Amino acid sequence: MTRLSVLSNPLLLGFEEMERLVARANKGAGDGYPPYNIERVTNAGGETDRLRITLAVAGFTRDQLEVTLEDHQLTVRGKQHEEKSREFLYRGIAARQFTRTFVLAEGIEVKLADLSNGLLAIDLKRLEPERSMRTIEIGDRKSRS
Repeated sequence: MTRLSVLSNPLLLGFEEMERLVARANKGAGDGYPPYNIERVTNAGGETDRLRITLAVAGFTRDQLEVTLEDHQLTVRGKQHEEKSREFLYRGIAARQFTRTFVLAEGIEVKLADLSNGLLAIDLKRLEPERSMRTIEIGDRKSRS
């Protein structure tokens, strides 16, 4: 059976990469930990050219977090180590690991990542693509033979 998608419309040419990115984003959905927000951030001029991803990573230090960008995929990893020297009478806060991935569109640039009060904020900037127009000359196939 042939798999059909929204991007398989014959008028949408060359969007195979986009379809691959959507599939990759769905695969990285994970278990919902850590919770996160994505917001549009307004700059001083009132323009909304930035996005901010905020992850709730209480209990993680900077050394236990890693933020990487590879092939338009932003990955945030957290890894806490068990401290064998501590003896818990009750343990309600689990030491756990996580991986959270976000697929970024072409033209999205990661500006900075900041950890404050248990929240990891990653600021993204949308770069405006250059608009171009050109006229395509119409040739005659008969004369090229």
